[in-house]
Amino acid sequence: MKAQLKKGNTVKVLAGDERGKTGEIIEIIQLTSKSGVLNKRAIVKGLNIVKKHQKATKENKGGIISIEKSIHLSNLQLVAGDKKPAEGKKEIAAKEIKVKTPKVKNENKKEKKHPEKKDAKKVTKPTKKVKKSK
Repeated sequence: MKAQLKKGNTVKVLAGDERGKTGEIIEIIQLTSKSGVLNKRAIVKGLNIVKKHQKATKENKGGIISIEKSIHLSNLQLVAGDKKPAEGKKEIAAKEIKVKTPKVKNENKKEKKHPEKKDAKKVTKPTKKVKKSK
């Protein structure tokens, strides 16, 4: 079962322009499409920053502002407190190493000898005789 990412968790980005960077989850967003598919995304502090051109209003001054966009949860990995990705409950079994031994030829069996290849003469195509016109 996948680890449930929650607000406040430290995560590492697995894919995209911000690959390899870590940050803290500010907000989890759940979006549903018209067909009913649930799409979970997270806004990570300091990552996936884009510039937005904002029009001036009575409350806000206009201009270019930087905002953090969401990242899909499948592109995030939970990071433990010591900045290493969390492993989960996977146990790796000790692998047995198989050593290949070369096969020993049985001396009792007759070895097939390839007949010596005879020197093949080069076969040339017959040349066409060209008739001279008078």
